[in-house]
Formats: sequence, structure tokens, C-alpha cells
Amino acid sequence: MPATRHEFDVLVLGSGIAGLNFALQAARHGRVGLVTKKNRADSNTNWAQGGIASVTSREDSFELHVRDTLDAGAGLCRESVVRTIVEEGPARIQELLELGARFTEREIPAEPGRRELDLTREGGHSKRRVLHAADATGAELERTYLQAIASQPNITVLEDHLAIDLITSAKIGAAGPNRILGVYVLDRIRQEVEVFAAPVVVLATGGSGKVYLYTTNPDIATGDGVAMAYRAGLPIANMEFVQFHPTCLFHPQVRNFLISEAVRGEGAVLRGADGKRFMDRYDARGELAPRDIVARAIDSEMKRTGADCVFLDLTHLQESFITGHFPTIHARCRELGIDIARRPIPVVPAAHYQCGGVVASVDGVTEITGLYAVGEVACTGLHGANRLASNSLLEALVCSHRAAQHALQHRPESHSLTIPEWQTGNATDPDELVVVSHNWDEVRRTMWDYVGIVRTNKRLRRAEKRLGNLTEEIREFYWNFRVTADLLELRNLVTVAELIVACSLQRPESRGLHYNLDFPSSHPAWAQRDTVIRRPA
Repeated sequence: MPATRHEFDVLVLGSGIAGLNFALQAARHGRVGLVTKKNRADSNTNWAQGGIASVTSREDSFELHVRDTLDAGAGLCRESVVRTIVEEGPARIQELLELGARFTEREIPAEPGRRELDLTREGGHSKRRVLHAADATGAELERTYLQAIASQPNITVLEDHLAIDLITSAKIGAAGPNRILGVYVLDRIRQEVEVFAAPVVVLATGGSGKVYLYTTNPDIATGDGVAMAYRAGLPIANMEFVQFHPTCLFHPQVRNFLISEAVRGEGAVLRGADGKRFMDRYDARGELAPRDIVARAIDSEMKRTGADCVFLDLTHLQESFITGHFPTIHARCRELGIDIARRPIPVVPAAHYQCGGVVASVDGVTEITGLYAVGEVACTGLHGANRLASNSLLEALVCSHRAAQHALQHRPESHSLTIPEWQTGNATDPDELVVVSHNWDEVRRTMWDYVGIVRTNKRLRRAEKRLGNLTEEIREFYWNFRVTADLLELRNLVTVAELIVACSLQRPESRGLHYNLDFPSSHPAWAQRDTVIRRPA
């Protein structure tokens, strides 16, 4: 029986803010397929607590935002990209407001009855510039966009569909420049592989936090876009820069609940097991130092004292302020028996954000004609060696807007190439699913133990060897058994893990989020120098 085939003018993979924004704009000019591997609201965007960094205050300036971004990026940001994204941010914020996004406001002190956007401050920012919807900004953005696309007849949302691999002209042996033709996609409900054909495909698949044992990311963050792009021959850059969020709740029942950086921005302090503050010993900015510095400081304190966690203390703030600004965090911690108004929150660092990814321009353009990469999956040069807090949603908005404009202005010519159907061959149903589960756990533990906040070449080589063995085993499963969602995600996860290790071994220095005890200092020759990896031809 022939596989189901779908035809679209644009195919978007991922339903976070980057994918939804692109789809909404593209739908005005053609048929858009939006593929998401679970529910349409399942995305890293939906989990974002903090907010969007953008210059909206008269006390702020583009120059200050650019400077803060460059400082956090530790000499690896592309300044032209930073300026473009920072300067175009306010226009994208205005579009969000026009779509109906509801950001937290406050009354203007000197003008009773008048209100303005409430701006908070996070680590690495010299001014208050983070717009937020209390402490659930991502959920508000997701609501706004999902409501907007629901009224767009040109958008077809396909839930429970997991992209397997990109289909390119080079892959099917066609002559001429390499171009995107479509994607093979697994329908998770029917357990059948379908062909999605489109001259424009957008990777908006998010990050890869689940490659680590402890992460703030949802289960969907398995690096699918990066892995697919790598298999398609695209360059992948700077994967060694994995941002560990300093403050993930430490609790036996909950391992991925984030305590927003805005909590520190509003005055919370970090204390060790002895109850004493320690951040001033590591950086003059204290708790408001960039995330790489705070995460390493916490890691150092835990190792020095043998403690399982440190504590984030906001008990000196008024309870009404806490419940008003951080209702989600307050309620969740209360459910777990922690009254954050009266008791410090136990926290540990956890994998949070992928600063590297598919090499793409600020317009989302990749080396394959018609294929775009936007959001966390892309490496545009904005984040450098360490992302400035709340710049991720800003990048997703600006770059998806620019990518949509580029795609409309550079529509690929029609072609008569035939996309071959998915070949199942002699594959059978998996009979050793327990091994898949074991391998999944082994990949994540290997990365946590050997490729964490602090690294050494010896640990990296051990990880490289273990991951190599796992890759061979997973490859056998992939070719010998029918594909399942768990197997496909595991395949992507081990690919991303190997890319992180390979990039880490390429960089003979410590910079930003990559800290190697064998090379504890930054090397001037590696400033503005990316680590780039391609799949061997």
C-alpha cells in the first residue's frame, strides 16, 4: 500500500514561537503544514518563564543591549547579527501586542491611573528590559500564536507527527544545486511513515536538553532538527556551548522545574548549605552575573562542601510581591511542600539551552536551498559562547520574521523530481524495547557525568568512546526494526551527544559555557572562531 503523501507550499517542523510565527506569516501567501511531534502546545516556548528581552524603556538603549549581549557571549557573538536582532526587537514586540499578547503591566508611579509594561531584570542585563507575563511568559506567547493560527484556513496542524529525515535533491541523486524537497515523517498514531513534499521547509524544532540526565526542558527536546540537518550534510557549529540554568528546583519528585532568573533579578540571593551567600566571591555582579558564571559557582560550591544543592532565598521579599510576580513558581513549590515566602528554595544547575546548532544566517538561510533554521535549533551568531537571559524568545521572533520574508522573496522554482517512498525493507517490529530504554538512559548519564559544566579532555574522550559504541548499537536497531518514536528520538539524541563532544574536543580553551580544566583560560586566537562539524561525505 503506497505511503500517504502530503503537499504544501511551506512545511514547518515545530510549534514553538519560531515555527508558529513563520507559519502565521507564510499562510498569507500559500498552504502551510505545521508538523509537531506531540500536542501543538508542546514546545520549549511553552515552558519559558522569564520573558523577552527588548529595548522598550527610555532608560535603556540598543547600545546597552548590544553591549550586554556581547559581554555575555564571551567574544564569540557576531556583532552585526546582535545589532540586527536587538534593533528589530521592538517592532516584533509591537506585533505581539497587536496579536493580543498580554504582558504584565504596572502603574506609572508619578501618573496615577496610567499603566506601562512591567520590565524585570535578569543576569547579565545592565537595565530592566525583560517583558514578561508574570512568570509564565512562554505559555502566554504560545496561547497568543495558537489562537492566531486557529483562524488561518491555510494552516494545517498535524499533531503526533515526528520528522525522521530531510529529503533533498542530493539525497535522491538529482543533478544541480542541493535543494529541499520534503521530509519523511512518522505518524505516531497510525505508526506509518508518510511523505511530506514542500519546496520550503523550516526547522523550528528547538533544542536538545534531554541529552542530559537533568534538564529544565520538556521531553520533546531531543535535538531532532540538529540531527536531521547533520545527516543531510549541513554544517553544525558551536555545540560545546550548552547553557546550564543555575537554578532548577532540587526535589526528588520533580527534576525539571525551572526557577526563573527573574527571581534573582528581583532580589533573591543564593546561599550555601551553611546559609551564607557565596556569589560575591565569584563575581562582582553577584547573583546577577551571566548564567555560565553563576552555574559554575554553584557547581564549585556543591563540590567544595559535598552538598546536594544550594538555596535560593527570597524570604526577605514581601509575600504579596512574591505571589504577584511569581505565581506559577509559588504555587508549584507550595504543592511540593515548599513555602518560598518563608523557606529558601533548594536548587541545582540543569541543562537548559543549546547555543550552537545548524549554521544559519540571521534570515534563517542554510546551505540547502529552501531549507531554513530558526530559533534554538539554529546557530546565527547571536548567542556566542553564552546566551544572555531572555534573548532566546527575541531571536525566535526576529529571525522567524526575517526568514518568512526571505522565503517569500526567494521562492524556489517548481521541479518535476519524484520523491521516493519510505523503504521499510525487511525491518521487523522491535522485540528488545528494554534495550532502547537502557540506551536512552546511558546516553544521558554519560553526558551528565563526562560532558557537564566542568570538563576535561580525559572525560571527553571517555564519553566519545562510550557514545561511539552506543551509536553502533542504535544504528543496528534503526536498520533492523520498524521505526518508533522512542527509537527515532534516541537516534537523534546520540547524534547530538556526539556533536557536543566533538565540538568540545575541537576547542582548546575555556570560553563562556565551555569550561575545560585542561585549558582553563580563553585563547585570543579562538575569539570569533566557531567549531564547525560536517558529516563525512
